Amino acid sequence: MQNVVRLALALALGICGAAFAATQTSSPAFRFLGKRGPHAVGLNVVDQYDASRRFLASAGSRPLQTLVWYPAVETNGKAMTVGDYAQLAGTEIHFDRADEGNRWIGKLATSATNPLWAVRDASPSSGRFPVVIYAPGQSSVAWDNADLCEYLASQGYVVLAVPSLGASTRDADDNLDDLRAEARDISFLVDYARTLTNADVSQVAVVGWSWGGLANVFAAAHDDRIKALVALDGSLRYYPGLLKKTTDIHPERMSIPLLFFTRGDVSLEDWSRYATADNEGPSALNAWTRGDLVTVHMLGMSHPEFSSMTQRAHDDRKFAENRMADYDRDDVNVSYAWVARYTLAFLDTKLRKDPNGTAFLTSEPASHGVPRHILTVDVRAADAAR
Repeated sequence: MQNVVRLALALALGICGAAFAATQTSSPAFRFLGKRGPHAVGLNVVDQYDASRRFLASAGSRPLQTLVWYPAVETNGKAMTVGDYAQLAGTEIHFDRADEGNRWIGKLATSATNPLWAVRDASPSSGRFPVVIYAPGQSSVAWDNADLCEYLASQGYVVLAVPSLGASTRDADDNLDDLRAEARDISFLVDYARTLTNADVSQVAVVGWSWGGLANVFAAAHDDRIKALVALDGSLRYYPGLLKKTTDIHPERMSIPLLFFTRGDVSLEDWSRYATADNEGPSALNAWTRGDLVTVHMLGMSHPEFSSMTQRAHDDRKFAENRMADYDRDDVNVSYAWVARYTLAFLDTKLRKDPNGTAFLTSEPASHGVPRHILTVDVRAADAAR
């Protein structure tokens, strides 16, 4: 899983020569290996409030620092760096003053100067584009998957995200009130997208990592504007007991298509160490029979590695704690790029009705150049009889 893996990805995804050369030696950090789409990427940061909800941490309305990535006109403007994104964490609650306790600056110090693609307030491309709402991991920042959000924007999507907040506190917890709060944030963003002249809100999907991969299901259960779901090792898989506590969320009744990425193998012994009443119950994925289900098993990725910024924040010791088998950082970089590519194919299929996306999802991974031992795909069409 060394040079052969990286060469295959370079050929399949069209990685530029410099990026490919950089992967020839062991990399100490995350790098996004996907190829930018036909659009440049713009980023707007909009400070707004949901006046319908009170938020104790700010002693006022619920603050929703909204990030909007969008297809943009090519520009010579300065691209966002990792450090620029980290600075945003300091003004999530109080927009007019920076939080001195912003831990993300320290977490990302070693990669702070690394550029991404987005340019603040770049001129938008002409046209209207399908909408993707991104739901971050529990208590995480809106940009914990900035690389994926930028990638989708470059491919012709308008992507919106807010931080994962609790119902009334900055951090969320494993409870239904906080989960429903994030689900309402998702619908708030769909409402906001209607005000954007470049957004086509007739085609909306929600991509969620971890906790966001359960909040998006809660949102879709009550918001029929959402046409497709993507879960990056979503908590839908890990909290069936929490689902059983609800009277309004029924995976077996949901007809929306779902793309679900799973982490590497979890043994029964590992699972038993974490199991609580909220973690135990019938599989929500097995129950997902009325909607199309595509499951992509990422064999070498641990749960945190589905977040690009979390990967950047992890040093070698932390990476080793979460490491799957003998997959190294370069293998994980390759894997993350394929997560982005499969996400794009799914969104193109379900929102743009692109037959090429359907063919991509149903073909053998090797036919796209996916290296061996990286992923497997299961496709289950909706059962029309149910």
